[in-house]
Amino acid sequence: MKANRHLTVSSDRVVLVPYLNEHVARYHSWMEDPELREATASERLSIEEEYAMQRSWADDADMQNAPSIVLDPSRAGGSGVISASDGVFDTTTGMAGDVNLFFNDPDEPTTAEIEVMIAERASRRKGLAGEAIRMLMAYGATDLGVKKYRAKIGLSNSASLALFQKLGFQEVSRSSVFQEATLEWPIPDEVTTMWLPSWHRSCYSQ
Repeated sequence: MKANRHLTVSSDRVVLVPYLNEHVARYHSWMEDPELREATASERLSIEEEYAMQRSWADDADMQNAPSIVLDPSRAGGSGVISASDGVFDTTTGMAGDVNLFFNDPDEPTTAEIEVMIAERASRRKGLAGEAIRMLMAYGATDLGVKKYRAKIGLSNSASLALFQKLGFQEVSRSSVFQEATLEWPIPDEVTTMWLPSWHRSCYSQ
C-alpha cells in the first residue's frame, strides 16, 4: 500500500483514506462488538494483532490496496476535518467505518471482492455505505483495472443484501454451508464515470 499511503478518494458526502496507524485503536474498538464481527465474518483480534495487520498492509508495496477508512464529514463538528480541495486532513475525526477491495481470485485478476461496514451508529442511515461503495468502485475501475465486482454477504445480513442489490448486484450463488450469498456486478462497456458519484483523488499532508 506504500504508493497509496496518502491517497484520498472523496465526494461531497464521504471521504476514503488509507488504513493508518492512527486508525487502529478506534477500529479495534469497533471490532470488539460481536454483532459487527458476525456481520462482517471477522475474527476477534487483540490490539497487538490489529496493529501488526495494519503494518503488514501499509508496508506491502505489492498490494493493490485502495483507500479503505470511511470518514463522515457531518461528524467533524465544524473542525474542518475533511477538505479534499486543500489536502489538509485530520484522518481520525469522523471515522465511520471501512470499505475494502480484495483481489483474491487468481483465475479472475480483474475481479475484485468488495465489502463495506459503517460501524458508527451516528453515521448510519445516511447513505454513506452506498456512496462509499460507488466511490471505491469508481476508483477500482479507473485506477486498478477492475472489470467485475463481487460481494459475499451473510444470509442473515438483510441490510447489506438489500444495499448491494439496490446498487445493481445480482446474486450468482448461495452457500448453505457458509450461510452466505455471492453477488456480482460486471461493469458494462457503456457505463462511464458519469454513472458514479462526483469524486476526486488527492493526497493529504499531516
